[in-house]
Amino acid sequence: MPIRTSPAPKRTRWPYAIVAAFVLFASFIGYLVQQAMRTSVELVSPDYYQQELTYQQRMETVARTAALPAPVQIEPDAATRRLRLQLPAAMAGQPVAGTIHLFRPSDQRLDFSLPLRPSTALQQQVSTAKMPAGYWRVRLDFTAGGQAYCVERTITLPD
Repeated sequence: MPIRTSPAPKRTRWPYAIVAAFVLFASFIGYLVQQAMRTSVELVSPDYYQQELTYQQRMETVARTAALPAPVQIEPDAATRRLRLQLPAAMAGQPVAGTIHLFRPSDQRLDFSLPLRPSTALQQQVSTAKMPAGYWRVRLDFTAGGQAYCVERTITLPD
C-alpha cells in the first residue's frame, strides 16, 4: 500500500505582517514622543503668572487709553527702518514717562524694552534696523497726568 503524504501546509505571511505593523506603529509613537520631549516650551514672559494677577488693572488702563480723544499711533516706516510712536495732542504739557516693549512671539530671546521719551511734539522714533523681519507685538505702557495708559499693536516688519 502506498504511503500517502499530505502536502506541506502553505505558510501564510499574515502573522509577520501583523507583527511588522505593530513594530512600525510602536516606532512611530516612540519617534513622536522623542520629538515632543525635544520641543522647547516657553512662556511669553518668565513672570507670566504674576502678570496675570494684574490683568484687571491692565484692562482699566486699556479702557482709559481707548477713551482718549485721539488714538496712540504706532506705525512702522519701511523706508527709514523706524517705528514711529505718536501720542495724542491732549497730553501736551503733561509729564509723560513709560516703557516701550517689543515682543517677538516666535522667539522670546528677541524681546526687548526701551524707555519712552517723547519729544515736545509727543513723538518718538525707534530704529528697527537690527530687528529681524516678521511679526512683532508692540506694547506701550505710560503715565501722563497721573493716569496710567496702555496700548498694544501688532506690526509686521518687511525684509
